[in-house]
Amino acid sequence: MELYTPVLVLAALAAGFALFSVAITGLTGPARYNRVRLDSYECGIEPTPQPLGGGRIPVKYYTVAMTFIIFDVEIMFLVPWAVYFDQLSWFGLVAVVLFLFNITIAYAYEWRRGGLDWD
Repeated sequence: MELYTPVLVLAALAAGFALFSVAITGLTGPARYNRVRLDSYECGIEPTPQPLGGGRIPVKYYTVAMTFIIFDVEIMFLVPWAVYFDQLSWFGLVAVVLFLFNITIAYAYEWRRGGLDWD
């Protein structure tokens, strides 16, 4: 148990700091609320109006998000491969070529569907 004592102390310290920060902000912050302050904020531009039951978000939004995820996964696999390229020999090369082939098929599909057109 004494090996976990520093971890528990650090966790308690972090939790205490978080609770203290939330409590002190509510006590010391100004309590002047108006319509502008309670309105949603979208990067300094006027927020787009949404219907009461929510609105439909274009599918293109999700396509772009998935593209970024594909890029992240691709980099996550290619960087370790590049670091250990010499040790992996032919097996590593074939595995990466197959992986890049699959990713290329996904990019070609998205390109043909118009997901990479920014207009």
